[in-house]
Amino acid sequence: MEENVETPKPAKSSESGGRAEQNAGPDKSEQAQPAEVSAEVSKDARMWAMFCHLGGLAGYVIPIVGNVVAPLIVWQIKKDEFPFVDQQGKEAVNFQISMSLYALICIPLVFIIIGAFLLPAVGIIDLVFLLIAAVKANNGQQYRYPLAIRFIK
Repeated sequence: MEENVETPKPAKSSESGGRAEQNAGPDKSEQAQPAEVSAEVSKDARMWAMFCHLGGLAGYVIPIVGNVVAPLIVWQIKKDEFPFVDQQGKEAVNFQISMSLYALICIPLVFIIIGAFLLPAVGIIDLVFLLIAAVKANNGQQYRYPLAIRFIK
């Protein structure tokens, strides 16, 4: 019986070698870390964080204020229940306030032609980053918007 116990041990060490086992160890722990990060965030928290980001789409229905009010409402309702929603809600609200300011700056610039190009660009940038953030939040990953002014910290 001792031979059966000892035989697999040398076979394992000879197959992988001491160095290979050491290399395999960190790879396994590195692979486990991303899974743990997404496992820490509950499914409900990920869903509500995604809704915070998608709330910015209300700005296409109610311009200037809808994109700020919708994420603000979702964030205020769920921020105490889920820390992930609190963090992502702040990001969403900050980004939507920033996009509203950029759009308001572009409106007078329409009279000197440049605003006619910048205003649609602001809308496209808003939509693209909003969708990226919603997907990341749904995967349980934290997302920080570029171009966002951090009003709420």
